[in-house]
Amino acid sequence: MSDVSRRDDRYDLGLLFTDGLPELDAQAGYRGAVAARAAGISYRQLDYWARTQLVEPTVRGASGSGTQRLYGFRDILVLKLVKRLLDTGISLQQIRTAVNQLREAGVNDLAQTTLMSDGASVYLCTSDDEVIDLVSRGQGVFGIAVGKVLREVESSLVDLDSTAADPADELAQRRATRAS
Repeated sequence: MSDVSRRDDRYDLGLLFTDGLPELDAQAGYRGAVAARAAGISYRQLDYWARTQLVEPTVRGASGSGTQRLYGFRDILVLKLVKRLLDTGISLQQIRTAVNQLREAGVNDLAQTTLMSDGASVYLCTSDDEVIDLVSRGQGVFGIAVGKVLREVESSLVDLDSTAADPADELAQRRATRAS
């Protein structure tokens, strides 16, 4: 499969970022508790953001009682970015708008991407010139270097377990064991 078609497939899946990240393995993911710890959020926040479609798991969504959501690396990166924006005082409504705009725009080079904000709106800057221009106009109050957050997520996942996305999740396997 070519890079272009792989990129299109990943975009069709609703992935926020497609370049500069490890390839998405459709069979591997991180359970909600692991994703929440890696992103630095509570499980309750993770659940709320999934239910309100702010950040949904791309490996496997919840499909009824007893199933677990499985989050991909990119999902965890988005969770951590949302957390950082919330920590700086940006409203969840503005973050929701920014996440949707980022999905529509796509990103070519994550290592060179910075999210800037003036406290009310979020701007995507893909070059140093854009950051300087935004700051010189007095609009940029703070910035989040996406590449740095990406590396933080990678290192935080090193010690956390990755789970294969097979049809029977851990809870279903425990129930089956008890029933026999």
